[in-house]
Amino acid sequence: MALNAVERVAEQVPADDFQALEEKIYRTIERYKAAREAQAAAERDAQRLRQQLDERNEELATLRREAVQLKKEREEIRGRVEKMLVQIESIAEAS
Repeated sequence: MALNAVERVAEQVPADDFQALEEKIYRTIERYKAAREAQAAAERDAQRLRQQLDERNEELATLRREAVQLKKEREEIRGRVEKMLVQIESIAEAS
């Protein structure tokens, strides 16, 4: 069936026109292949970037937790130092 269609087209279209059409089809096929390869590369890059973003988000969350913990520790130490200073002042006043 397809062969009959090609034969009918060949009879209706001069050889030079048919050859030009054939070349256009092959160029289109090559462009399509190149576009698919480019799309696959872009999808791989997007996946890699998503993974990097997830890793950075995890790292950021960890750093935020650490910062909160360090602030708590700093406040605790500040309170202890103030308590010691009060005791030192009371000893100094008693002397």
